[in-house]
Amino acid sequence: MAHVFVAGATGVLGRRVLPLLLAEGHRVTGLTRGGAGAAAVRAAGAAPVIGDVYDRDGLARLVAASAPDVVMHQLTDLADGSGDANARMRTTGTRNLVDAAAAAGVRRIVAQSIAWAYEGGQDPADETEPLDLSAPAPRKTTVDGVVALETAVRELPEWVVLRYGLLYGPGTWYATGGLMASAAAAGTLPADGDVSSFVHADDAAAAAVQALDWPSGAVVNVVDDEPATAREWVPVFCEAVGGPPPEPVAAGGRTPWARGADNHYARKHLGWVPVHASWRSGFCA
Repeated sequence: MAHVFVAGATGVLGRRVLPLLLAEGHRVTGLTRGGAGAAAVRAAGAAPVIGDVYDRDGLARLVAASAPDVVMHQLTDLADGSGDANARMRTTGTRNLVDAAAAAGVRRIVAQSIAWAYEGGQDPADETEPLDLSAPAPRKTTVDGVVALETAVRELPEWVVLRYGLLYGPGTWYATGGLMASAAAAGTLPADGDVSSFVHADDAAAAAVQALDWPSGAVVNVVDDEPATAREWVPVFCEAVGGPPPEPVAAGGRTPWARGADNHYARKHLGWVPVHASWRSGFCA
């Protein structure tokens, strides 16, 4: 069993990961920013530490004092829907976390990335496809953040990058009361030809725990089995969250990078099997 330091322990995935790690017998330290978060980490059965990933020196002291075997990076900054804030977290927050882990002698890191940063193509992207390095603004901000995160993570001796699909389920943007449910209620979700891949937050958390034992150097798409156009998924989502049916969008092409992602590697080679194999049933659940 390992001692796992979870950065982002009270986030959408962090709070799901803690009980899964503990159930498998791991010792868990959870990083949080304040007293309420510390109480939640403690209630889950893990040891809380209070700190800020933007406090470089303070973070280094916390990781060194904790002396974990593995660092798990589940840090995001999505509260206000700002791509700039989340890109800063991926860039600066990851840099500080990786440096703190390296200084403390941590060998392994499991890190959260995304599965919609690939360059354009015809079919859902697998992990061999390049990232969209020539993306124009504002997408460039997101892709640059992903590149910075994944590059930094690779500096540790052992690493796994989890490229998650769009997270849905309680506490996410794609849930009743979430940001996208508000957009559905307002009728502003376009039911067009762009393709997305989703993953239920519970399945994403399970993948993070399994990744402790996955091969080092693995980049893994963690998405469900059914990439889908917005024409397919938006009406189902609107119905699930009580929004009105979307206005029809004239048939046409799609944004080249909006292609979805392929989960063959995770399913067939790593043994990750999502409970919610498709958003079709998952949204309703």
